[in-house]
Amino acid sequence: MNKQNVHQLLLEKLAVDFDVAQRAAQTAYETATHEENIAENKYDTLGLEASYLAAGQAKRVEEIRQALTLCQNMPLGAYDAQQGIQIGSLLGLEDDQGRQQWLFLAPDAAGLKVYLVGQLITVITPRSPLGSSLRGKFEGDEVEIVVAGTRQQFTVTEVI
Repeated sequence: MNKQNVHQLLLEKLAVDFDVAQRAAQTAYETATHEENIAENKYDTLGLEASYLAAGQAKRVEEIRQALTLCQNMPLGAYDAQQGIQIGSLLGLEDDQGRQQWLFLAPDAAGLKVYLVGQLITVITPRSPLGSSLRGKFEGDEVEIVVAGTRQQFTVTEVI
């Protein structure tokens, strides 16, 4: 597993998402400002609804832009066995049922998923309960979180 490749896939996916969001924002803006969508009476709300959509799309573009910038500038140094898991770490976890998963700790873009050589890798951030619990942990450490009243326990199997 190569974290530079994972990082590159993450950046490529964010760039695609950014492009799609920009086009959607532009379309929403054009719809909101089109002359045919000028309200003719108080019940004609298409233009107003389109303007709300345009504002939401613009916000989404900015969120993706921020995630892309943070991920482009994230440190990708080698795993430091004295500091433990940090932003930029690629790690394997195993739950108490023996199920394995791979995670990439990034400053933003939580929930984004990429595949590398057929392996699903999920991006998490330090703002999540799991991401927060993992920071500073080492291979072999156990991590416990409570989600919706359910305790979940994981073992760090590998850190890159």
